[in-house]
Amino acid sequence: MFELLMSADMMVPDPDGMTELLVDKLGIYKHERWRQAFDDHPYIAHFLRVHKSLAVSPTRVEPQWHLDRPNPGDPMFHDFLESLKAFQGKHRPMLTHSIVLALHGDKFDALVSKLMRRGLPFRMAQRTPDMPFDRLWLGATPEKPIYDPIVDGGLCIEIMPVEPLQMPPETFAQPPVQPRDVKPGDMVRVSARGYLVRDLNETLRRVSTNLDWEPSGPVETIQSEGYRRARMGFTLPNSATLDLIEATRWDSEAGLYLNSWGPGPYYIRIAVNDLAAKAEDLRARGTKFTWIEASDAVAGKALIRVDPNDLNGQLFEFEEC
Repeated sequence: MFELLMSADMMVPDPDGMTELLVDKLGIYKHERWRQAFDDHPYIAHFLRVHKSLAVSPTRVEPQWHLDRPNPGDPMFHDFLESLKAFQGKHRPMLTHSIVLALHGDKFDALVSKLMRRGLPFRMAQRTPDMPFDRLWLGATPEKPIYDPIVDGGLCIEIMPVEPLQMPPETFAQPPVQPRDVKPGDMVRVSARGYLVRDLNETLRRVSTNLDWEPSGPVETIQSEGYRRARMGFTLPNSATLDLIEATRWDSEAGLYLNSWGPGPYYIRIAVNDLAAKAEDLRARGTKFTWIEASDAVAGKALIRVDPNDLNGQLFEFEEC
């Protein structure tokens, strides 16, 4: 249904500093043109890339923060954002400002009409000269801009048309574009964004009933990781998936995180060419990580889990492309 997960975001007080940390510790790409900040929309966001081509990796990595200043472009967003922080838990190390889903304009029109027919709460930002396109948040209304998980089961979803993203035409090519001249250790794409939920069945029921969005395959029970996983896919094969995870053991990595910090955003997983070469690159950067020889989360292959303490609490993983 949806074309892509636009970004794997992180709400951090210093997005500029976080950007430099990700570049230094992981080798992610930055560019001054990928930094976004407007006077009428007081926020700072970096739309970083793990591969320079958006056709190869359309899902970006987004450190961002909203500033405590008047917001004439969207005066209700401050209250909405504070409600998101309260919903996720203000002390949670990983916070999302929204899980941004993009779809073609005709499908966007159809979805908004469906939300209205079904009487589901949503809020749209006004169009402004800086942002002259539609953006929609689920679970809130203009008269009550406080997030409620009634529509999306706690996923904090924002939806926008794909056209304003100005993706290169080859992004939509079939078969999907593959990287050229790839070298050992090169990052290829953001492959998955993990999201912890309390009740996977309930979250899936809500996005199915309200959004007609279904997992791309059956729900998996991954015993060794101690969780159940539903992968929400997109029409662009190169997009990251949204992995909805319900912990099944309290003492698994997912269970410990859930019971320490609550549901919400979890890992950002990046596919690389030659995982062993990427491990050497991380060592050279002084980045601490754990090498997992065989993880059922990635079909029994090796997995790198970067120490969140090296990334201000953010959890990044690397898998073989």
